[in-house]
Amino acid sequence: MAKIAFILLCHKDPDAIIKQANMLTAAGDYMSIHFDARAKPEHFNKIRESLADNPNVTFAKKRIKCGWGEWSLVQATLYAVEAAVDQFPRATHFYMLSGDCAAIKSAQYAHEFLDANDVDYIESFDYFDSDWIKTGMKEERLVYRHFFNERTQKWRFYTSYNLQKRLGLTRRIPEDIQVQIGSQWWCLRRRTIEWIIDFTRRRRDVMRFFRTTWIPDETFFQTLVRHLVPEQEIRTRTLTFLMFTDYGMPVTFYNDHYDLLLSQDFLFARKISAEATELKTRLGALYANDEAEFKISNEGRSLFKFLSGRGRIGRRFATRFWETESTLGRDRELMIVVCKKWHVAKRLLDKIRQQTNIPTVEYLFNEESTPLPDLGGIQATLGKRTRHRRALMRMLFDYYDTDRLIVCMDPGNIDLLQDFCGDRSVTKLLEIQTKFSDDYMIGHAMRVGLAGEQTPDETLERLLPTIRADMVFESDRIRDAEFENHHILREGEDSEIHANAIAPFLDVPHDKALEIARTEHLFAD
Repeated sequence: MAKIAFILLCHKDPDAIIKQANMLTAAGDYMSIHFDARAKPEHFNKIRESLADNPNVTFAKKRIKCGWGEWSLVQATLYAVEAAVDQFPRATHFYMLSGDCAAIKSAQYAHEFLDANDVDYIESFDYFDSDWIKTGMKEERLVYRHFFNERTQKWRFYTSYNLQKRLGLTRRIPEDIQVQIGSQWWCLRRRTIEWIIDFTRRRRDVMRFFRTTWIPDETFFQTLVRHLVPEQEIRTRTLTFLMFTDYGMPVTFYNDHYDLLLSQDFLFARKISAEATELKTRLGALYANDEAEFKISNEGRSLFKFLSGRGRIGRRFATRFWETESTLGRDRELMIVVCKKWHVAKRLLDKIRQQTNIPTVEYLFNEESTPLPDLGGIQATLGKRTRHRRALMRMLFDYYDTDRLIVCMDPGNIDLLQDFCGDRSVTKLLEIQTKFSDDYMIGHAMRVGLAGEQTPDETLERLLPTIRADMVFESDRIRDAEFENHHILREGEDSEIHANAIAPFLDVPHDKALEIARTEHLFAD
């Protein structure tokens, strides 16, 4: 069975570190600790004395001062790793942790998980081809030498950087190295760790290179693992669950996140709030519970994105000038069927096709698979369709050689509706308001990734009111926009009333509208 040597880098809260070390080693695993040399000596002494009788705990043979973005973080990790390799010959895996991490599965589960696949778990994406770095320096992290800490020595850092840039003092990346980037929270097999240690002793040129790169803890191990280990033995993922806000700050977990954390497909999570004592206690008890069972739904990140997005209304980029100035054409008529239940709108569209000769297009801004003619590539992706929506619509009018066109849209596309309704063309809306059962809402949550097959009922109970309120909000926004030619077709009303909405929308006689309104099983799920 797997034996884990946890590599813990920490700099504060000695009581929490002692508790964390005792909890993780109680299951037979090991821990190697590097405590920042900048921290108070009495804190380190307390940790060392408290754990002196624990044979499964060791300490890095050398303590150094660590700084964010510096090589010191990698060096501290190497010191702790070397101590673990020497002290714990039975360790099969080496797992990188911080003091803000906590186990979200039992030790039994973690061991069986690692035993199931003989692989390394580490994020390692191509440094130059991937979009892992969202903003700021990219190539400059590598080709210039960084001797100063950007956070504590900002003037020196940027003066040195700008001077090198002005003088053209770039350097080459070692030719046989393909730099990778990813999260520093990895789990590597013993063989891989031994290969890395051997590599650091043989390849002084690579070590010199990385020592003066910026933020090497995101590139050093990621690059070496990809360089040393066959690709089929690498899983490009971390086993530590972490999320970031839109501002690049790590999401902090509190006492009420217990159920959410347990359902994620990860072994650990960070950052756990220092004040979340109840959460830490419950997770500590869980780690020692060999009989614990876990239902993995893994909806955490999509759920966070959904809920945080609903917490504020973001600003989007300004409309491009060619979209502002363009128009579908004053003599053209665009009819938009708006419905949250896409299958209902599609059934209605099928019936309209049978009763009229008006060209129809289904959810072209929501489904990439919507059948569309080849329009020179503008229709290739949802992103292109949305960015060039007016140009796309004009081309569809031209392609079908018509002045009347029907399309379907989701009520969440309020910006598209506002754009088209503000055009000089005639734009009509037929909003189909349907009823939403709890079963449908659960299915919707699963389809959009907010829930999974194993999501606990308690989570769904908390989530459904938010989703339902979101759907009501979308409909209210359409009503509040006070669009002209806005017709509503409500589930539960009789066919005559439906026909009264369909007739002016399609500009057809009442009897034909009634035939369309009597579409069989129109609202069936």
